[in-house]
Amino acid sequence: MASDEQSGAKAQLKRLPLSASGRRLSFERRLRLWLYLFGLPTLLLCWILLWQHSVDISIQCIVMVALVAGWAFAVSLLTEEITRPMQTLSNVVASLREDDYSFRARGGQRNDALGDLALEINALASMLQGQRAGSLEAMALVERVMSSMQSPVLAFDREGTLKLLNQAGERSFGLRGQTALGRSAEKLSLEYLLNANDDDLISIGGAQQTSRWVIKRTSFRLRGVPHTLLVLSDVSAALREEERVAWERLIRVLGHEINNSLTPIKSIAGTLRTHLASLQGESKGESDFETGLEVIENRAESLNRFLQAYRQLMGLPAPKLESVSLGALIERVARLETRIRVSITSTVDMTLMVDADHIQQALINLVRNAAEAALSPDASGEGAPQVQIAWETVGGEVVIAILDNGPGLTNAGNLFVPFYTTKPSGTGIGLVLAQQIAQAHRGSVQLANRTDGQAGCIAELRLPLFS
Repeated sequence: MASDEQSGAKAQLKRLPLSASGRRLSFERRLRLWLYLFGLPTLLLCWILLWQHSVDISIQCIVMVALVAGWAFAVSLLTEEITRPMQTLSNVVASLREDDYSFRARGGQRNDALGDLALEINALASMLQGQRAGSLEAMALVERVMSSMQSPVLAFDREGTLKLLNQAGERSFGLRGQTALGRSAEKLSLEYLLNANDDDLISIGGAQQTSRWVIKRTSFRLRGVPHTLLVLSDVSAALREEERVAWERLIRVLGHEINNSLTPIKSIAGTLRTHLASLQGESKGESDFETGLEVIENRAESLNRFLQAYRQLMGLPAPKLESVSLGALIERVARLETRIRVSITSTVDMTLMVDADHIQQALINLVRNAAEAALSPDASGEGAPQVQIAWETVGGEVVIAILDNGPGLTNAGNLFVPFYTTKPSGTGIGLVLAQQIAQAHRGSVQLANRTDGQAGCIAELRLPLFS
C-alpha cells in the first residue's frame, strides 16, 4: 500500500526535462543558434556591399572571415555572459538540495531579472538555513528531553518495527537501542504493548519486584508513514501509597476494636490467675480453669503483638537523609546478630545519603532472616552455618548482598505479602518493612536462591548512590 502511494506521488511530481534530449537542443545550443542566425543578415549585407564596390575577391574573403570570426567571438562572450549567472544559481539550488546552505550568488541587484532571481534565491537559502538550524536545535532538545525522561517512550511503525526508544525504555525492558531499533515487537517480546489500549494498566517485573505502568497511546506520521507512539507512566509509587493509606485506615479501625476487647480480656485473665494461685488446695477443676486462663492471656498477648506489628508496618515515617558511612553501618548491623557469626567480605567504604536508622532496620531484618535460615534444621549447606555481607556498585546503585547457606527459597511469590510467614514465631512483616524502607529511598529488595554452586539464599538491598 505504501509503495503504491509513493509511486502515485512520484507520477504526479514528474516534470519534463529541460536539458538536451532526442527532440530538443540544450539551452546553450539554442541560444548560440539564434545568435548566429541574427548575425546572418549582417554578414549577407556586408558581402553584397563588397561585391557592389568590386572589391577584390581575396579581400572579400579576408573581410568575411574576419567578420565571421568576430561575430563568433561576440556570440561566445554573450552566451557566456547569459549562462554563467544561471549556472551559478543552478549550483546554489543544487547545494540547497544537498542541505548545504553555505553557497550564495554574488553581484545580484534589484530591477534586474537575473539580479532579482539571485537575491530571491539567496533569501531562500538564508531562510532554509535558519529553519535547518532551528530544526537541529529542536531535535537536540527533543533528544535531550527523551534521554532525561524517567518514563519509557517507544515508537513503532505500522509493521510493528521499533523505530524509537529512549534510555528509560532501555532500562525498563532490558534492551539496547543499537540492537533493538529496526527489530519487530514480536522478536523483542513487546507485542502486549502494541495490543494495549490507551490508559491500560500493565505490570512489568517478577513476583518480588513488580512495576505497574499506565500506557498513553497516540499516533503520528513520519514521511507519510503512520507510526504508533507509546509513553509509559510509572504509577507503582502512587498505587503503593493508596494501598498504604487504605491499610492504615483499616488498621486504625481494627486496632480500635481489637484493643477494646484485648485490654479487658488480658487484664481480667491476669487478675483471675493471681487470685486462683492464692487459693488453698488446688483441685483438677481449678487446674483446668487456670490452664484456660493462661490460654486466654497468651492469645490476647499474641493478638496484641500482631496488632503492634501492623502499626509498625503502617506507621513508617519519611526518611531523613544524611551522609552515612556504609562500612560503619554494616559493621553495627553485623555485631547485633549474636546467634551466628556474620562475616563482612567487602572492604571498600563509601558514603550514602540515606536515613541511617531506616537502612539499619532493613539490614537487621535481612540479616535476621539469613541467620534463621542458616540455623534452620532443614539447611543442607555444607559446613557450619554462616552469613556473609558484601557490597558493590552497579551503575548508579550500590548493591548490598546478604548470603546464607540455608535451605533456600521455596515460595518466592509470597515473600513480600504482609503477615505471610512460615516461621512459628514470625510476624511476616520483616521483609515487607525492608522493602518499604528501600522503596522510600528509591531502591528495592530482591531475594533469590544462590547461583554460585552453594545452597542458600541471597538477599540484595539496592540503593541509589545519589539521592
